[in-house]
Amino acid sequence: MPELPEIEAYLHALRPRIIDATIEKVRIASFSLLKTYDPPADALVGETIVGVHRIGKRISIDCTGDMHCVIHLMVAGRFKWNEEPKPIPKRGGLAAIDTTNGSLLFTEAGTKRRASMSILRSDDLASADPGGIEVAEATFDEFKEALLTNRHTLKRALSDARYLSGIGGAFGDEILFRAQLSPTQMNTNLSDDEIERLQRSSTEVLGEWTTRLIEDNGDDFPTKVTAFRPEMAVHGKFGEDCPVCDAPIQRIVAGGRETNYCPGCQTEGRILADRSLSRLLKDDWPRTLDEL
Repeated sequence: MPELPEIEAYLHALRPRIIDATIEKVRIASFSLLKTYDPPADALVGETIVGVHRIGKRISIDCTGDMHCVIHLMVAGRFKWNEEPKPIPKRGGLAAIDTTNGSLLFTEAGTKRRASMSILRSDDLASADPGGIEVAEATFDEFKEALLTNRHTLKRALSDARYLSGIGGAFGDEILFRAQLSPTQMNTNLSDDEIERLQRSSTEVLGEWTTRLIEDNGDDFPTKVTAFRPEMAVHGKFGEDCPVCDAPIQRIVAGGRETNYCPGCQTEGRILADRSLSRLLKDDWPRTLDEL
C-alpha cells in the first residue's frame, strides 16, 4: 500500500500537471470503484482543479464548485499520467480523469478490487479522514496519546490509521528498526524515552524517504511505487545481513502480512515466534541468533 512518502511523491508530481486544469471527462471502468452517488462523478466535469492534498493515505483532488475527488489506492492501486486520454486498460484499469492538461489513469493489480473513489463536498470531507495525527506535526504528548490509545504491539499501533497517519507495513518496519524496538513489544510497556525515540525515528524515516522519492522522480511522474526498495534496511530483506550488526534479517508472517526485523538490533538476539512456522517446528524453532 502506498504510504506517506509515496503519496507525497504522487502529490509533488500531480501539482504542476493538474492544478488549474479543467476536468473534461470522468471515465469509470470498475463498478466497485465509486463509493458515493451524490454528487455523481459527472458533476466534476467542467470544474477546475484548484489543489491536491493528502488525507492519511488518501489523495484529495480539490475542485471548484465545492467538489473533492478522494482516492484511496489501497494495496495495489497506482496512478499513471498520460499527456492525452487513452483507453482504460481492460486488465487492471479502474478509471481516468481527463483534463485540459492530460489524463490521470487509476489502475489496480491483481483480481481484488479494493481501491476507491469518493466524490465529496467540503462538509463531507471529514468522512474520508480516518483521524490519525501527523507524526511530524505532533507534540510528544500528542504522539504518546495516539500511540497508547489501544493496547497493541508496536507494529500494529504504528500502522493504525485511526491514530497515526500515513504509516503502513513497510515504513513501520523501517521506523522500528531505526528506533531499535521490537515489532512485537507492547506499546503500553514503553518508557517515555522509548516513545520519544520512536517519534523521532518516525519523523526521520518518513521525512527522509519523502525527500528521497521526490528527488529520485525529479520532474517525472512516479512509475515505480513499491513497498520493496533496495535502500531499505530491513523491510523485504529476509535472510540478508543487517546493515548495522550483520545479523540475518528475520520475518514474521501473519494474516498475509510480513514483518521484518533485525534480532541483533531490535530483540536482543531473540528470534520472534512466527505463528505458523514456530508451531510447525515446535522444539526445532530457533529462539536465539546462536541457535539460528
